[in-house]
Amino acid sequence: MCQRDPVQCIIPPYITDRLLRSDDPAVRARAEANLLAAATMRAARESERRAPTLLVPRSPAGGKHRLLYDARGRDRLPGTLVRSENQPEVADPAVNEAFDHAGSTYDFYNAVFKRDSLDGHGMTLVGTVHVGESDGSGGFVSLDNAFWDGKQMAYGDGDDLIFQRFTRSLDVVGHELTHGVQSFTSNLTYDGQSGALNEHFADVFGILVRQWKNKETAAQSDWLIGKEVLVSAPTRRAVRDMQHPGTAFMSDPYLGTDPQPEHMSKLYVGHSDNGGVHINSGIPNRAFVLAARALGGNAWDLIGRIWYDTMLRLPKNAQFQECAELSVEIAAAVGADAARAVAKAWANVGVASKVYA
Repeated sequence: MCQRDPVQCIIPPYITDRLLRSDDPAVRARAEANLLAAATMRAARESERRAPTLLVPRSPAGGKHRLLYDARGRDRLPGTLVRSENQPEVADPAVNEAFDHAGSTYDFYNAVFKRDSLDGHGMTLVGTVHVGESDGSGGFVSLDNAFWDGKQMAYGDGDDLIFQRFTRSLDVVGHELTHGVQSFTSNLTYDGQSGALNEHFADVFGILVRQWKNKETAAQSDWLIGKEVLVSAPTRRAVRDMQHPGTAFMSDPYLGTDPQPEHMSKLYVGHSDNGGVHINSGIPNRAFVLAARALGGNAWDLIGRIWYDTMLRLPKNAQFQECAELSVEIAAAVGADAARAVAKAWANVGVASKVYA
């Protein structure tokens, strides 16, 4: 699933490609099962693209509204309803994690940006846990991923060898739900640099949800995405490192080495990963962290607002240069210090922009 097609998933294709070459037959089989599910997800995504407003449920009473389902190891969404708004916790930790993290993401966008859910109009947050995928022989294996399909979230349980259950990570949930926010705003084309910006903004607001929830300043944050979904090992720390792209995992026996560049001089220009949408997102990710740390304090208070306004105003085919120029322009309206910090951050990753005196 999520291989060579633009269903937004937290585990990128370059990791799946690596797993397909594993010496472990069980690991290869699970990676192949991911690919077998891709056709179904492409059809679901295309349906959502053609008629999104007809398929978006909204809160019946306004405000936060969540529905959590259980796929029970199958690939049919949404599954069986197991928890809805105002209901207490259940015995299943995956249900509670997905429910709570979706709520924290809603609360973040509402409190910081006055945004009422993903669409700004009270869209119900729908999620499904324990999602499986066909193994090609009539059986099912747990999904090694989490994804946003245009209408809802879906979470796999991992394999307990490389991946743990994907509901464990607040920034993963925030990342994926931010793809939903983008679909109702800039709707950045999921290819090349615009696609990398799409992934970048999802990482930015995924990490900001976590920082806001945990009251972490820019200096205190580790800037790691998805650290809770990986089985701990000395060779892996996270799915991505926003501050130091290319270092999230190193010489790992299953994952290999993180391919993300941190500078335009190393921009990936191939066709894999929809033109490097997950790979090249490391470049703007690092620019954001540099700006956030330069300005200090709570990243959601200043730099987060600049980036939010930038995300909303970018054209759908925006390139890194356009993002840099627009973010500096928006920062300049805040003040010269903010504009200089943002411009310098982009310059440090090889994207030139006007420096305000």
